[in-house]
Amino acid sequence: QVQLVESGGGSVQSGGSLRLSCAVSGYRYSRYYMAWFRQAPGKEREGVAAIDSDGSTTYADSVKVRFTISQDNAKNTLYLQMNSLKPEDTAMYYCAADHRVTTIQALGVMLQGWVYDYWGQGTQVTVSS
Repeated sequence: QVQLVESGGGSVQSGGSLRLSCAVSGYRYSRYYMAWFRQAPGKEREGVAAIDSDGSTTYADSVKVRFTISQDNAKNTLYLQMNSLKPEDTAMYYCAADHRVTTIQALGVMLQGWVYDYWGQGTQVTVSS
């Protein structure tokens, strides 16, 4: 059974940094996409960053330069380093995974939530001004 468990959220002042982690267990596919999404109250879910099993990354324009997605295959862990945080980054952050790499790349939907089969329960990030 695939499990994704996020951690590392918290409260930080504007301009601060946080690193989110997503521990993955039970995932047996050698090729995959993993991504971070976020959802603020009253807003739609937004794709933040994605990485494939070869290490290629995709970022939403709103977080480019400020956020970095990475993975440690030895630890089965996905990370999201968030720098220069802004109040508008406040949201619940979720990690997600899917094995349909060819389909995702062909359609260019790395940051579309509907394509991901596996999701974590989320970790809250709050940025105060």
